[in-house]
Amino acid sequence: MVDYFYNRVRNVITNYSVERHYLSLNEETGGMNDVLYKLFSITADPKHLVLAHLFDKPCFLGLLAVQADDISGFHANTHIPVVVGAQMRYEITGDPLYKDIGAFFMDVVNSSHSYATGGTSVGEFWSDPKRLASTLQTENEESCTTYNMLKVSRHLFRWTKEMAYADYYERALTNGVLGIQRGTEPGVMIYMLPQYPGSSKAKSNHGWGTLYDSFWCCYGTGIESFSKLGDSIYFEEREAPGLYIIQYISSSLDWKSGQILLHQKVDPIVSSDPYLRVTLTFSPKKGTNQTSTLHLRIPIWTNSQGATATINSQSLPLPAPGSFLSVNRKWSSSDKLTLQIPISLRTEAIKELTKSSEQNSDDRHEYVSIQAILYGPYLLAGHTSGDWNLKSGSGNSLSNSITPIPASYNGQLVSFSQESGNSTFVVANSNYSISMEKLPESGTDAYLQATFRLIFKDSSSSKLSSVKDVIGKSVMLEPFDLPGMLLVQQGKDRGFR
Repeated sequence: MVDYFYNRVRNVITNYSVERHYLSLNEETGGMNDVLYKLFSITADPKHLVLAHLFDKPCFLGLLAVQADDISGFHANTHIPVVVGAQMRYEITGDPLYKDIGAFFMDVVNSSHSYATGGTSVGEFWSDPKRLASTLQTENEESCTTYNMLKVSRHLFRWTKEMAYADYYERALTNGVLGIQRGTEPGVMIYMLPQYPGSSKAKSNHGWGTLYDSFWCCYGTGIESFSKLGDSIYFEEREAPGLYIIQYISSSLDWKSGQILLHQKVDPIVSSDPYLRVTLTFSPKKGTNQTSTLHLRIPIWTNSQGATATINSQSLPLPAPGSFLSVNRKWSSSDKLTLQIPISLRTEAIKELTKSSEQNSDDRHEYVSIQAILYGPYLLAGHTSGDWNLKSGSGNSLSNSITPIPASYNGQLVSFSQESGNSTFVVANSNYSISMEKLPESGTDAYLQATFRLIFKDSSSSKLSSVKDVIGKSVMLEPFDLPGMLLVQQGKDRGFR
């Protein structure tokens, strides 16, 4: 197949011009240069290297080579793969220019073209870096772009071990990949990730895809993303037996050069327990007597207060957030390394560039107050009945405005439906009154208004594992969109309020 493409490109250049070939690269050529550089690393065929060079888009890579921040107007997912290919060119040829291109590109995207999710693009394109706040809508962050930006950051971390790339990877993976599939339904994915206040994945321009009738490009990258969730948890240091752990995800690793089977267990993150808790245990190979080093990432989003690390219950000194905790020893099967990292609420202003090219928030008055709310690496989404303003100041912290919800509440959410003819009706809360409404569309406010939290009046009967647990019990109903309020029967034949 590569011979076919080589001959075709050569004929276009010979019979017409190289300009005509480069014009064809304005279409989505995917990761052609990336694939061809990888192929050359296997075959060492000079034709494959020449063809790879011809798919390096000079009008785009040239801008990055001279460090011109001028990517506005380019189609994002056409050009991110070109950068990934340029990074592979560095790996294959050793030309440092292409390493620098990748680093500069990452800095440009992160400083002025990224949302709080770590994602980029609006309507598939990059926009004015000084006006990112104006782009918040339903067609933000094409899923393919996040898939490819993770490749860029992965390469950069491998080469530099810089914490910023590991932090970015976590943010983009957590907020831009794990949420593109609807729950546990394989094959139901989104194209874009809406950023506009009041928007919904279900009600965006494309909405959720379907199992068999949707196959936009983000289906391919989305399915692949879920097949490789573990590919950037561990990074091996070649010079000496060393292992970098940059993602805290329950997993096991057969670390051959370290001669250890490592097990990582991460407790589920819940809002009622403001800590990330990680436990590492070890199974050394038989006969090994080797010393090796683990480097554990201390994320930039945490703080030192309340952070602890222990090895066999003995405390370890912790470095500042944004650093690695390095532990060197001969590991044994009795060793247990634990890490407890505080997670807190924080806000982030939307990223913009001022005229002085320094990162800053949008200087337009109407956008100054736009903030994202994060809990550790997690971008939070909230529901409101229309008031988007969260009052904050010196005397009113986020923790006073946002109350953690116990994880047990998730199992107490119910809806009540009734079939009538060919229609389904649900009990819904509307304007502080209860009525029967037609089953609403998923992803709408009306869908939330048909959801209630079931509360047992008897506190000793708080467990709800099935509908049978409710039979014969006295319960109260709390509307999902009105926390703290309860349905009250006004009297016989008078309904509820």
